[in-house]
Amino acid sequence: MRDLLWLIPILPFAGSFILIVAGTRLPKKLVPLIGSGSVGLSALITIFIGIDFITSTNDQIIQQVLWNWIDVAGFSPDFGLYLDSLSLTFVFVITFVGFLIHVYSAEFMVDDEGYARFFAYLNLFVGSMLLLVLGDNLVLLYFGWEGVGLCSFLLIGFWYQEEKNGYAARKAFIITRVGDTAMAIGLFMIFKALGTVNIMDIQGQAPVVWTVGSQQVTIIALLLLGGAVGKSAQLPLQNWLPDAMAGPSPVSALIHAATMVTAGVYLITRTHAIFELAPTAQFVVGAIGAITLLLAGFSALTQYDLKRVLAYSTISQIGYMFLALGVGAWSAAILHFMIHAFFKALLFLAAGAVIMALHHEHDMFKMGGLRKKLPVIYWTFLIGAASLAALPLITAGFYSKDQILWLTWAGEKGNIWFFLSALIGAFITTVYTFRMIFLTFFGEEKTHVSHVPGSRINIPLIVLAILSTFAGFIEIPHSLGHIQLFTHFLDPILPETILKPEIESTEWMIQLLAAALSIGGVFVAYYFYVMKPALHVQIKSTIPQVHNFLLNGWRFDSLYNWLFVRPFVYLSNINKNDFIDWPYHALVNVAIFFNRIFSFTQSGILRWYLIGIVIGAITILTLGLWM
Repeated sequence: MRDLLWLIPILPFAGSFILIVAGTRLPKKLVPLIGSGSVGLSALITIFIGIDFITSTNDQIIQQVLWNWIDVAGFSPDFGLYLDSLSLTFVFVITFVGFLIHVYSAEFMVDDEGYARFFAYLNLFVGSMLLLVLGDNLVLLYFGWEGVGLCSFLLIGFWYQEEKNGYAARKAFIITRVGDTAMAIGLFMIFKALGTVNIMDIQGQAPVVWTVGSQQVTIIALLLLGGAVGKSAQLPLQNWLPDAMAGPSPVSALIHAATMVTAGVYLITRTHAIFELAPTAQFVVGAIGAITLLLAGFSALTQYDLKRVLAYSTISQIGYMFLALGVGAWSAAILHFMIHAFFKALLFLAAGAVIMALHHEHDMFKMGGLRKKLPVIYWTFLIGAASLAALPLITAGFYSKDQILWLTWAGEKGNIWFFLSALIGAFITTVYTFRMIFLTFFGEEKTHVSHVPGSRINIPLIVLAILSTFAGFIEIPHSLGHIQLFTHFLDPILPETILKPEIESTEWMIQLLAAALSIGGVFVAYYFYVMKPALHVQIKSTIPQVHNFLLNGWRFDSLYNWLFVRPFVYLSNINKNDFIDWPYHALVNVAIFFNRIFSFTQSGILRWYLIGIVIGAITILTLGLWM
């Protein structure tokens, strides 16, 4: 089975190619079969390879060099694939969750005129992300990195007939390019310093070439971090993600759960050897995560749009992963990535089902009373919400977030400020999560249900709900039984988190505190949005400036418009008629002049054409005799 590794990324690319070339001419029922089937086969191959990988006693690495890609002046990256426990985790999430999203899309998008185009883009997105995590060198990783950037542009702006959708797509593309530029510079610096772009060679050579804290490795780590914050929507490049909700709901699920925004987490984890040599940069990773999770959490508290709440929630949860990476809790970050993929995909897909059932209504304050109207959607949404809120013991989210909370306190690189940020963020998460639940599913029915989702929507939700509940049991902390299968699985790849020597085993106290805050957040949301619904309206009217400030994402868009967009547009308008354009304008004018002259010869009158032929023949004969 290991020899079939190359099929995992190739199958989605093949599905995309078929749908791009022949999608509009294929029977409509065949389109989702190709789109979903290609990703489903990749998921099946991943499961078989994963079983072989886990049970094998051989070296836990699979490498395949398909061909030599580039060979110029000592720069010779292969088109090669590399699978270890880290990339296997990502591949499983990408293919399995991606397959469920494809199945869901078969019903959700069935009436859209761009049905084949949508599945072609989805397949291309999944293929690019698989190439990113399976590439054995930084050039191939960057190729996949830019591929997911392209696909995000295509899918966010999928309904391009509306101007706001095109704007959201351009915004995502341009802002992520800022981070990508920083990352590209970092890759050049790595090659110049180490003479290789092979990821495993970099991991081995980095500690030999650089000393801890050296200026060059710190700069490289910060440049890589620039790429990560762009793709993963972290401060200061986080403001593209809420507007990305302009795309269809399956797109939101794919971007937020299984593909694009997790690319930054993968990049930092994969290059952990560089970040461990740059403690300043690693601290910055944690600080960005801590600040971002709070900024996004407070913004989520004020949103009206159901999908925008989930968008800010994603920014916040990725912030938790960055926080874990910043304190050296590598395995905890990847565990939370996996669990987050399950419950966030579930929440976005369930939210899409609600919006579709209410005839494209997004405003939670115009919903309500859906608990009995949409029972499957309600229960699965509730399970996903409980996991997001990390309700104790019964949800997968509790076990993944608990590790991060514990290690921000007890880890050698943790500190009280990181811990408090994570703790406050956990409370805010519970409040805005159950605010969603109470506004959407409880109270009076404000919008009539016009469509009840079918089995192709319900089945993926049920599967994801099961994973959002039980997947956390693969990593149970010491204080609750000490079953740590996931950490053991990642041990050969990621270093163990070092605990502070003065910290005794007080993990159970952190768990009790986190559980109390989580349950308390449910009661706060219930009090404000069920028992005393007028109270939150009163608070909002008392401090409208604060509410609007948070509603607009701390006004980062306004800040960037003032700092960058307006000056750029102003200078562009001044410079639009500079002398560099004069030769090109002259060339165009000459072409237009001759075009107008020659257009007179195309009169459509046959006798003029015959006279032209005769005159031309006489001229040629005369010149021939004369010469």
